[in-house]
Amino acid sequence: MGYTLNFSAVWRNFDQLLQGLALSLGLAFIAILIGCVIGLVTAFGLTSKSGVVRRIAGIYVTIIRNTPILVLVLFTFFALPQLGLRLGKIESFVTTLAVYSGAYLAEVFRGGLLSVPRGLHEAGLAIGLKPMQIRTSIVMPLMIRNVLPPLSSTLISLFKDTSLAAAIAVPELTYEARKINVETFRVVETWIVASCLYVATCSLLAALMRMVERRISIPR
Repeated sequence: MGYTLNFSAVWRNFDQLLQGLALSLGLAFIAILIGCVIGLVTAFGLTSKSGVVRRIAGIYVTIIRNTPILVLVLFTFFALPQLGLRLGKIESFVTTLAVYSGAYLAEVFRGGLLSVPRGLHEAGLAIGLKPMQIRTSIVMPLMIRNVLPPLSSTLISLFKDTSLAAAIAVPELTYEARKINVETFRVVETWIVASCLYVATCSLLAALMRMVERRISIPR
């Protein structure tokens, strides 16, 4: 029994896919912004001189990185309300994605911090800069240049992970595609178009991030 492709039903609902795509991008960008703050604080904790701080930061990274993100999403949305913390669907997912990305970015930032030569820190002290000034004016700009490639990969990965928001009925791209699929029964066509949107968006994000990398890279 043959299957004849017919994309007309998908094109009629294409605006829904675009709305879902826009929401997916929004979720990813907000999550990575919050995740960067979490990851940076955790990275400083991982490199702290205090053993207690390093241990706390290490426990957070270990637990989050070894727990499937779907489990975290379901725990945040379904379990936390039982403990008295109730969040909306979008807020719940963004919180989960930010905490999840923060654990991965912590290791990225830790590697970036360790890649900054120790002599620059000592040079900053020698000219009278305070430790916080050294971090903000010397260490962090150099670290950002070093971690931009893995940071780009994390952003693209987070964008793809937004598809898991469909599990709690957040109307992002995968949710909208599944809705069109159920309503029109055009299974192959719907998922072909959705896949093409994911691939095109990831490719565009990668190209934009490479452009940023070239702009802020140190000339050799």
